[in-house]
Amino acid sequence: MAIALTALTLAGYLGASARATASPAPKSDLVMVASVINTTNPYMISNIEGAEALSKKLGIPLKIVDSNGSSQTEISKIDAILASGKTVIMFVNTVASSDAPTIVNDVQTAGGYVTIWWNKPDDYEPWDIGDNFVAFQKIPGVESGRCGADAIGAALLGKGNVVILGGVQDSTTSQTRLAGFQAEMKAKYPNIKILEVRPSNWDPQLANRNAKDMIAKYGSQINAVYSADDAMQIGAMQAFEDAGLLDKVKFASDGLYPKTLADIQSGRGDHAIVGETFHRGYMASSVGLYTAYLAAEDQITPSQLPHEKRDSLFQLSCVTPDNYKQYLKYDDPNAAAQFVDSLVKDGPWNTPPMTLIGGGPEKLPSP
Repeated sequence: MAIALTALTLAGYLGASARATASPAPKSDLVMVASVINTTNPYMISNIEGAEALSKKLGIPLKIVDSNGSSQTEISKIDAILASGKTVIMFVNTVASSDAPTIVNDVQTAGGYVTIWWNKPDDYEPWDIGDNFVAFQKIPGVESGRCGADAIGAALLGKGNVVILGGVQDSTTSQTRLAGFQAEMKAKYPNIKILEVRPSNWDPQLANRNAKDMIAKYGSQINAVYSADDAMQIGAMQAFEDAGLLDKVKFASDGLYPKTLADIQSGRGDHAIVGETFHRGYMASSVGLYTAYLAAEDQITPSQLPHEKRDSLFQLSCVTPDNYKQYLKYDDPNAAAQFVDSLVKDGPWNTPPMTLIGGGPEKLPSP
């Protein structure tokens, strides 16, 4: 362990020193890294697709870190790459918010550049750390939760019971989505009761098991399910289908994954899915990596950017069975490559449909 840490530290000081005195590193000295929470969640798979598309576009080799849902695995795999001595350009979908400072510190020590997506402590800001922590980026979570609450509230005509499947507990993304959902329910649908919230770690298998447990506990009392992302909704819908209840329950979630689109199109479960939000993993990873790349190549100086370009909120769209068709084009076979072409042309803050709309951190609604 001591040898590995020494190597990482040495590589870091050499990298930092070289960056301070030389022109931008040649591409042969660069490596892109995309770190994802797991490779079973369709969103994370899409993250990898975006990283691959940008790697190909820029001609820079890519390494994928599969954290397998473990902060320890995430950090140890990242550190092993940092010890290689290459200038690292990194996108990290952190397992937990508390992982961000450790990862950023290690990247900074190694002279790399990192953009964190989705999860960090609210009081941990890039401008307080330095240019190596290029940016924190996310899609608004509170608005996402409100979209789901409005869809379920309307589908239940304002009365009934709902259960919630959350992501990782130490996740600002999950926390903001659930807070938005709960606040909207309280304000607009007071006759809808939240029976239970079960953290399900963005994992369809865990969500399936948790849904089965809640079906056993509440049975036909459950009128709707809100999931903090579509991977968990996919697992939950299968549990309700296996129990013969899918046509009696309404679902809303976040992400509008291709499987979800197919279920909306087919009307699965008596049109069980009533609300979604749209964003794509390949857009997040390519925007995150390209922002870090611009910093590594001295095309931007992070410390000179306005705060909203370093703690950034990107556009989110609420989706219903009435308007979903306009989003089908973003899952065409060449969609990731086409988005990356536009990204390189227009920059990380101005590429539709994921344009910058403001700065964070998000403010949680009053309980």
